Amino acid sequence: MDVSAAAAIAIGLTAFGAALGAAIGDGIACSKALEGTARQPEARGPLMTLMFISVGLIESIPIIAVVIAFMLFGKLG
Repeated sequence: MDVSAAAAIAIGLTAFGAALGAAIGDGIACSKALEGTARQPEARGPLMTLMFISVGLIESIPIIAVVIAFMLFGKLG
């Protein structure tokens, strides 16, 4: 296996790790928001707003990772 193939695999695994971490983070954020809504239904609005902000910030990590992966793939070729 040459170095460029190993680098391509490493780049793909890094993007996969970022996506997996974001998926786990999204699941935790959503489950906690649902738990809070189940405990206090009147707090649904503020909890959902905070959940959407949190999910947006969590999802920015894999988006940045994919952009970096594309940049690194461009340098390989």
